[in-house]
Amino acid sequence: MTMSKKALLGAIAGVGALAFSAIGASAAVVCSGNTCWHAKEKYDYPATAGVVVHEDTWKAGPGITFREHDGRGYWKGDAWTTW
Repeated sequence: MTMSKKALLGAIAGVGALAFSAIGASAAVVCSGNTCWHAKEKYDYPATAGVVVHEDTWKAGPGITFREHDGRGYWKGDAWTTW
């Protein structure tokens, strides 16, 4: 096998590995009013939560505050509500 074919196969393998790693890294930005946080998983939030789910690539505008919290739940005012 020539050197150029080996390099091409190596590049294809690298792109494939990168594509598979990106699939497992799905996440979301979730907002309740002007308070947002990063969710490691996409949950089906209760309708009463009043949250908006954005893709992880969403960019916050002025006036948005990020408050991180682990686990399944949502911010309601200053309180973290789990379900």
